[in-house]
Amino acid sequence: MIVLAAHGTRDPQGARVIEELAERVRAETPVPVRVAYADVRQPDVTTVLDSVRGYQAIVVPAFLAAGYHVRTDIPAQIAASGHRNVLLADPFGPAPELVGVMRDRLEWAGYRAGDAVVLAAAGSSDPRALAEVRVAADALGVLLGVPVQVGYVATARPSIADAVARARGRGRRVAVASWLLAPGLFQRKVLEAGADVVADPLGVHPDVVDLVLARYQQAQRQLAVAA
Repeated sequence: MIVLAAHGTRDPQGARVIEELAERVRAETPVPVRVAYADVRQPDVTTVLDSVRGYQAIVVPAFLAAGYHVRTDIPAQIAASGHRNVLLADPFGPAPELVGVMRDRLEWAGYRAGDAVVLAAAGSSDPRALAEVRVAADALGVLLGVPVQVGYVATARPSIADAVARARGRGRRVAVASWLLAPGLFQRKVLEAGADVVADPLGVHPDVVDLVLARYQQAQRQLAVAA
């Protein structure tokens, strides 16, 4: 059993993206796949694990950085379920395949050589999560051959609006790469930050599907070694 644990959003379109991602994963594996949310939406991880006690469950956090939800909230929800056969897989993090998807989304949105580039991320109070965002920005910079600044939608600084204003410099166009998984309030704030080009979130992409399966398989191997 794969429990795909996402952040959660009140935006129906964001929830549809997560459900579609889960459906694409189901199409690639005979393993049952359920969706859970760490915050905002239901069902939460505890509720889903309560309903699958007869299964070995691997919770795959669909998070681009390991902040509070990954390090504290999801483990607490797993513990609250009392499920005895569950393992928490590694989060997505700055996986190279996701950086490639981000680059593709940016180019599809209209990025062109000479544009200043800003990576828009959710933000966190956890410096380890912010370091992972920087890794993603540096990797995107390597793919594009340009320096990439970072702006945050919430919690951390600089804000995405400040990062866009700073990047504009000498009247250059500014293109924003979205280091977000699905549409929602955060993506709307990115769209309002004043950039000339704004990429869509990573969304449903074959490489994202493959990463879910890779995280699941990695956790399965850990279980096999532990046994």
